[in-house]
Amino acid sequence: MRKPMSKIRRLYFARLIGRCAVFLFCLTLLFVAPEEFQILHGANFFSRFSVLHLLWLIWVVDMIAQIFPIQKHLSIGSLKVFRQQFRPIREKINRRALRAYIISTTRSAFWVMLLWCALIAAIGAMHFAGWLNETALFFITVIFYICDLICVLIWCPFRLMMKNRCCTTCRIFNWDHLMMFSPLLFVPSVYCWSLFGLSLLVFLVWECCIALFPERFWEHSNAALQCTNCTDKLCTQYCQKLR
Repeated sequence: MRKPMSKIRRLYFARLIGRCAVFLFCLTLLFVAPEEFQILHGANFFSRFSVLHLLWLIWVVDMIAQIFPIQKHLSIGSLKVFRQQFRPIREKINRRALRAYIISTTRSAFWVMLLWCALIAAIGAMHFAGWLNETALFFITVIFYICDLICVLIWCPFRLMMKNRCCTTCRIFNWDHLMMFSPLLFVPSVYCWSLFGLSLLVFLVWECCIALFPERFWEHSNAALQCTNCTDKLCTQYCQKLR
């Protein structure tokens, strides 16, 4: 029999639907009230209220939840950075194997970052060539916003490069906002740079924790990441075949 969907997986599917709704809303806004997108320029963030302020607030709260241990309704894949989620294995941790694991996954993460930087550089080149304006870069960000949960719930191309079992053990799980907001780097405004800057902070906190507390990120040192202890059940079809 097919197992019922976990609570966290249902929640993430609801979020995916919500993100698709955000895209459709922004697309509608582009045609009926294009002036709302003036908030993307310079210091217009402070000039008047726009409904895009609400989206900015949602994104900021999402990122704050990745910096501080706000544990409600988040996957262990994101929360494993915190001490509260660390469940040490009963036996002694093999530090040599742990170090080898971190080096291997960090090497894979480097190639992912290189590939992503190449993609963002191409987007930036098209922007400076006049092919993509500031609003187009915003919509690319919203599309990445949707793709983030598609990677979690349906299929993730980065999993092929990282070779991780699932999102729970993913080395780059909290890179999502940095990757999402990277197109906004080319838009010099309070709205865009505040989002990119905060996403960069989330990335740096994540990377510092990997360097300082690597045992939290390996399933053979953190029992909370093991399949037998998983409560998220965010597994994709590929992971389920391995269970």
